[in-house]
Amino acid sequence: MPQTKDELPDALYRAAQVRELDARLIAAGTPGFELMQRAARATWRALVRKWPAANELTVLAGHGNNAGDGYLVAGLALRAGWMVRVLAVGDPQRLQGDAALAHVESVAAGVVVQGWQAQSELHGVVLDALLGTGLSGEVREPYASAIKAINACGLPVAAVDIPSGLCADTGRELGVAVRADLTVTFIGMKVGLLTGDAADHIGELVFNDLQATDEIFSDIPVCAQRLSAANLPALAPRAATSHKGRFGHVLLIGGDHGFGGAILLSTEMALRGGAGMVSLATRPEHVPAALTRVPEAMALGTSSANQLMGLLEKVSVLVVGPGLGQASWGRALLSAAANATLPQVWDADALNLLASGFVQLPKDCVITPHPGEAARLLGVSTTEVQADRPAAALALSKKYSAVVVLKGAGSLIAHPDGRLALCHQGHPAMATGGLGDVLAGLAGALLAQGMDAFDAACLAVWLHANAGMQQGKFGRGLAASDLIPAIRQLLEEQAPCLK
Repeated sequence: MPQTKDELPDALYRAAQVRELDARLIAAGTPGFELMQRAARATWRALVRKWPAANELTVLAGHGNNAGDGYLVAGLALRAGWMVRVLAVGDPQRLQGDAALAHVESVAAGVVVQGWQAQSELHGVVLDALLGTGLSGEVREPYASAIKAINACGLPVAAVDIPSGLCADTGRELGVAVRADLTVTFIGMKVGLLTGDAADHIGELVFNDLQATDEIFSDIPVCAQRLSAANLPALAPRAATSHKGRFGHVLLIGGDHGFGGAILLSTEMALRGGAGMVSLATRPEHVPAALTRVPEAMALGTSSANQLMGLLEKVSVLVVGPGLGQASWGRALLSAAANATLPQVWDADALNLLASGFVQLPKDCVITPHPGEAARLLGVSTTEVQADRPAAALALSKKYSAVVVLKGAGSLIAHPDGRLALCHQGHPAMATGGLGDVLAGLAGALLAQGMDAFDAACLAVWLHANAGMQQGKFGRGLAASDLIPAIRQLLEEQAPCLK
């Protein structure tokens, strides 16, 4: 029984690893053609479930195993009484092995196979069976034109295993890629289906393991772990005798002239995220607003770094950077923070100053760059970061010996020891200012309550993304502060304060 989009596996793999899993299945006694038939049946079931009123199918087929799956789906559709046509973009004479056998079986069943032409018309549901997971370079002709035709057709589109043109390892669009409404993938979940450009291409994602047993996966290391409600690190329940001193003291530093709102968002989130005590160091002019918005926070009007020194001895976690700016005021406060031996979360201008070489990052830090900040930290372009987001996150983590949250579609959390987690939830309504400030404050609150840096970052990212999904359902106009009560509710559902 294929799994639904809510039951995706947590283990994520690179394309070469999934090909190894496929080979192991065959070596263990399952013929390759049987695996292809299982993939076709899984695709067909998902397709019928997605579009129950459909009765016509156009398959665009290449010349690899991906095409073999498409030919077999065509046969299943024909037997179900659908009108079916296969447009061969790849020459059927080039098909080999199981894919060639699938072509023969499809034609014998009566499926009409025609050569694809630029003027070929598409009808019904369109099935992308062009290019599989082995693609690494840019899509070439005639496949590029076929993909553009699929994207322009305005019809329902399903993709076999992966939308053609999407890199299975990185989620990068390789020049052009199919924009599917449904993607049915097999054996092992490819990391590239959940990050980078993938969100614009996969549509609904359905997974089927093709009956692979646990033994098949035994010694293949996981590339990344998908964050889900079932595997999240959780805060421990609080004892009835709990008091504020047990849950940390977060100091948030930032809010230069013109940027006071950013640090207030972080401060409110640190409070609502469960920190025992919250202090704020910001420009004196912002203290009245802070006391109005978050009276529970202890606000210190700070004109110089010297005013921080006494407070740094009393707190347990720092959040530095929201609204910090890069002028002398922000530089002085960041220098003071960098010399404190405390767990810290660095965001925004703290990262830009770090990239400039102005300061060294202390130990036990979480850094939360967006792709542009990540590019500056690595000394590369944003395009290079987005071309391989998993590699960029791991490179940052090793370079700075820190837990890294690489934000964006399919956020990644990397540990210097090589661990990599991925959160694919989120909503396009989250494309607005201030959300990173909320995330930084939440991570600080979780650190203050005793979580280690990697676990705190994973839980913060998941809560943030899922709160964004909830609030994003209301559409455009999402404000960063809308997430704060939603995060608080999700945190309580995930880790109740009192059992």
